[in-house]
Amino acid sequence: MFDIGAAELLVIIIVAVVVIGPKDLPLAMRVAGRWIGKMRRISGHFRSGIDTMVREAELEDMEKKWKAQNEEIMRRSAALTGAEAGAPVMNGPPPIETLPEATSSGTAPETGEASPKGSDNVQG
Repeated sequence: MFDIGAAELLVIIIVAVVVIGPKDLPLAMRVAGRWIGKMRRISGHFRSGIDTMVREAELEDMEKKWKAQNEEIMRRSAALTGAEAGAPVMNGPPPIETLPEATSSGTAPETGEASPKGSDNVQG
């Protein structure tokens, strides 16, 4: 955090001895140690709170990703199961079924009745 080398530490100690005095220096060191300890505990508590929030956010993202993957797997599994059973796969629009065209005998393709185009179909 702080980049304090040996030379800077020596200067700080000399200034502390001169300003505080050798008699009160041990008491000042204890007070400084307590304050430094409190700051470390507070910063550690703050840091762990931030880490917890980051972990929770990552877990939420992972859960969303897993849920999306699970839904995709379930969709594919349902499609494969439906395809194996012979059911149409519902991935796209339903297939277009074509009707057979009228036969040359003049009957309608679905009903088997005579078509109105034929000359046999005269009412009267």
